Amino acid sequence: MFAVLATGGKQYKVSEGDYIEVEKLEQPVGEAVSIDKILMIGDGDSVQVGAPYLDGVTVKGEVAEQLKGDKIIIFKMKRRKKYRRKNGHRQLYTRLKITEISK
Repeated sequence: MFAVLATGGKQYKVSEGDYIEVEKLEQPVGEAVSIDKILMIGDGDSVQVGAPYLDGVTVKGEVAEQLKGDKIIIFKMKRRKKYRRKNGHRQLYTRLKITEISK
């Protein structure tokens, strides 16, 4: 069984036991998370597609880890104008373990 869920402005295809990294959620490590924005669910040959979301379908998971992504360097420069700006960014992520897909 698989499901396509939406969180953090992105869509993820998951099944039970998968680990996914989503935009940072405020729950602490070890706490349960329930996501109800499910776009599609499939089980073998049968597939249900929502318009835009399915009613009564949830994906439950557990927060496995709070982590940071790789550092991204932002460098702006205008030649011959003595203009240089260097900035860095590390995105915050939450790693979820998918425990249950329920209809």
